[in-house]
Amino acid sequence: MARRKRPSKNTTARHLITKMNPHSPIAEQYKTIRTNLQFSSVDGDLKSILLTSAGPSEGKSSTTANLAIVFAQQGKRVLLIDADMRKPTLHYTFRLDNRKGLSSVLVGEAALEDAVTPSDVSGLELLSCGPIPPNPSELLGSKSMENLHALATSQYDLVIFDTPPVLAVTDAQILANMCDGAIMVVRSNQTEYDEATKAKELLTVGKAKLLGAVLNDRVMKKGQYYYYGN
Repeated sequence: MARRKRPSKNTTARHLITKMNPHSPIAEQYKTIRTNLQFSSVDGDLKSILLTSAGPSEGKSSTTANLAIVFAQQGKRVLLIDADMRKPTLHYTFRLDNRKGLSSVLVGEAALEDAVTPSDVSGLELLSCGPIPPNPSELLGSKSMENLHALATSQYDLVIFDTPPVLAVTDAQILANMCDGAIMVVRSNQTEYDEATKAKELLTVGKAKLLGAVLNDRVMKKGQYYYYGN
């Protein structure tokens, strides 16, 4: 059986550019996304959001992690939850012990406060996937998940869920009905238009409040530049 390769330290650093280089042009783009989300919720509190994608390898998890970091850098208390209980990555990105996490809380083996891990980013706390269960969709659609969502949103300023691709499984659709908003990550020159359209339709069926899309991995054209300050 082939083993999943653990990301190197350098790879992880690139994924968390908002932490390693918070004034870089890429980090500034994450702050722009943060600002746009805040404008989108001007008529109500945005307490929970989920990020998903149409398919795999579109940069969803790194986008989710960096977005959580920039919200924490703004002074918010943020909980980042790895709700991809099929191919979790949060414990690799932040180098966590994954023996206890979301699945442990949902089956009653751990309390939320005991499963959450503080990060080295002030204000950001993490809930990894935990042991991979045989029934992720059922757990995410359970009463336990509703209770966890209610508890987390009462204790944190913002709860962010990293969920599996929409076209692969129904998990994101299930959670979208609970969250205040959903964001779809699309990758430049990879995500097919038809796939993105189908994913959007499925989220709509799941009664998601689609806040927008993040275009990931776009190559800057010659002559383009960013302005950013200290």
